[in-house]
Amino acid sequence: MANPSEIKPPIAKKIPKLLEAHADVRTDNYFWMNNREDEEVINHLNAENAYCDAMMAHTKVFQKDLFEEMKARIKEDDESVPYKYNGYWYITKYEKGKDYPIYTRKKESLDAEAELLFDCNIMAEGESYFKLVGISISPDNKKVSYGLDLTGRRNYTVYVKDLETGTIAKDKIEHTTGSSSWANDNETLFYTKKDEKTLRAFQIYKHKLGETQDELIFQENDDTFGVAIYKSKSRKYLIIACYSTLTNEYHVLSADNPDGKFKVFSPRVRGLEYNISHYDGHFFILTNKDKATNFKLMKTPEAATNIENWVDVIPHREDTLLESLDIFKDYLVLSERTNGLNQIRIKRWDNTEDYYLPFTSETYTCYTGTNVDFDTEILRYGYNSMTTPASVIDFNMRTREEKILKEQAVLDKNFDKNNYTEERIWATAEDGTKIPMSVVYRKGIKLDGNNPLLQYAYGSYGSTVDPYFSTIRLSLLDRGFIYVIAHIRGGEYLGRNWYEDGKLLNKKNTFSDFIACSIHLIKQKYTSSQHLYAMGGSAGGLLMGAIINEASELYNGIIAAVPFVDVMTTMLDESIPLTTGEYDEWGNPNDKLYYNYMKSYSPYDNISAKAYPNMLVTAGLHDSQVQYWEPAKWVAKLREYKTDNNQLFLKTNMDAGHGGASGRFESLKEDAEEFAFLLDLEGINS
Repeated sequence: MANPSEIKPPIAKKIPKLLEAHADVRTDNYFWMNNREDEEVINHLNAENAYCDAMMAHTKVFQKDLFEEMKARIKEDDESVPYKYNGYWYITKYEKGKDYPIYTRKKESLDAEAELLFDCNIMAEGESYFKLVGISISPDNKKVSYGLDLTGRRNYTVYVKDLETGTIAKDKIEHTTGSSSWANDNETLFYTKKDEKTLRAFQIYKHKLGETQDELIFQENDDTFGVAIYKSKSRKYLIIACYSTLTNEYHVLSADNPDGKFKVFSPRVRGLEYNISHYDGHFFILTNKDKATNFKLMKTPEAATNIENWVDVIPHREDTLLESLDIFKDYLVLSERTNGLNQIRIKRWDNTEDYYLPFTSETYTCYTGTNVDFDTEILRYGYNSMTTPASVIDFNMRTREEKILKEQAVLDKNFDKNNYTEERIWATAEDGTKIPMSVVYRKGIKLDGNNPLLQYAYGSYGSTVDPYFSTIRLSLLDRGFIYVIAHIRGGEYLGRNWYEDGKLLNKKNTFSDFIACSIHLIKQKYTSSQHLYAMGGSAGGLLMGAIINEASELYNGIIAAVPFVDVMTTMLDESIPLTTGEYDEWGNPNDKLYYNYMKSYSPYDNISAKAYPNMLVTAGLHDSQVQYWEPAKWVAKLREYKTDNNQLFLKTNMDAGHGGASGRFESLKEDAEEFAFLLDLEGINS
């Protein structure tokens, strides 16, 4: 085995590229990597992979042990809790030793013979990446449409299968989002097409089975918007959704009249967000209208949908974020968030009952599950916490009785949730704001500053990382690690304002919040800078890049997964997937105010000559969200500037995209490699 000190990292060649905007010139020496067709680029990525493998070769046996340990906790022959839709029970199952799901259904009774819809293990044979999405059953239950992606680039081809004969129709629809919706005639399919270059979902087409020419129904010409199409839960309407970060617009059509014209629900108004659900002659509208920052619920008659007809049903509340709703024949179910905690509220339409499900922990997640049946008094919801495995629960909204249908199995005879402590603690940010963290660790740990700790966060798009249970995480906890989720601004943990305070010209709050949490954890002796590790992916990888430029001395190691780190070049290139739709999140750098602000934190543009922590950076060659060249260029530039001898690895999955490997267990190998990297830095190798 080679001596790591003798293994030399790949040094990327430098070809200066001058990038000018607003009379400001940036020099990008690694711009040449922006070409996945270039053999030299592929050779460089392969050289980085070989270097990472060589430097981590001494951990290979440990990685295999970690993989087997993680895999052994998972019930391999598992199946979902059945749900009933249109006369059939639908079940997803996994079989021992197989990577992909098997989709089945049973007619009317769970005792009926199972009918195979898809065995993804057979379909994935010979493919290095496989993803099936968008299963949509025709109203007469005789056909199913679905989307396939074989590269990881989230560019799907839609197919139609005849469920009576098992044959795949000749209909083949490329460059789609993967999802499609049936009209009630069982012959007409509506789908969303993507721009082949930018991958923006921008067109809705109508496809008649067996016909080769599809009709363009709608095109979204504003390149900051995307589109989608779906069917209302009442099955009465087909709905086109136009969406951007700040604005929504809907178009509706009777599902009984697929050749009719879609009607605008209410014209878009910049800054007006809303979504719609249909019930009993009305549309219910979740919206921020009238400065309802945390959203409110309104309704309008289905024949008069324009905004002047909307009336309040659930008013806006300053202390409660209204996140989503589930509509049933007799009940309205609201998913809310107060003081960071999920709540499920159940309200009868006749107003005779209005109550919340009782939860007592501060580190839990609850959420409504698959509730496709409209005429039922049963609500299906899920629950888990940092120490409690996930449960699927059926709750009778009338009798208030509940039945646990399934508890996540943890196949480890030593696992006992009572062996772990979970808590919520608060740090104080630079501006005095209190920042919550969810913490879990094994009981018996002394808080003396010597514990290894992994701090995780995301902090963008209003996406909230709720406290959740993970069997994989046990491999760290049982080896003495403390695990922390920092609920920093940029998510919506403490309401919509929490998001607003971490975007656009407030984006730096996201980074300073994370650093404040790190400082608090060190001060309270949960850990020390010698044992503190941080992890984030995608926009959370941007977070990792920002904190190491700002406060690298706080961390011993960083895992940056598919990190969005070349903010300036990406946001100035409108041909890159997702760019224009992101202006409301980061700002439009064609405006000098936003250009200067973004440049001041963009990780790639702010690398300096100093010591950086040990780092493992991952990428996906076919990534459609963060192009592989961002992490590749970032690592090359870090190598050029850093003044330390710490580890710096780039690992690119040459067969996958943003989500990594597609197989159920293949992805565990990536987890095992990341954990081995952390544990090795702590001198733990078994």
